[in-house]
Amino acid sequence: MAKNTLTQIKKNISKYVGEEVIIKADRGRRRSINKEGILDDTYDNIFIVKIKEGEQERHLSFSYADLLTDSVELKLKEDHQRIGVI
Repeated sequence: MAKNTLTQIKKNISKYVGEEVIIKADRGRRRSINKEGILDDTYDNIFIVKIKEGEQERHLSFSYADLLTDSVELKLKEDHQRIGVI
């Protein structure tokens, strides 16, 4: 059942590749990140968000399980609709 759920999350996220998103991630021990970026790509086990910080571009990767366990929250920038949630 868990694999099926992760597949549903991946299909949901894949529809938004190229869209601007807001990502909030809990990195543990009172460390969290709140960034805006572009959903760059989806792979079998991870998805990539491209973030521009000043002159540099960074790519942050997250697993679909992170969305399932709520350690990562992904929202569309334009309407703050949460994506990757079943």
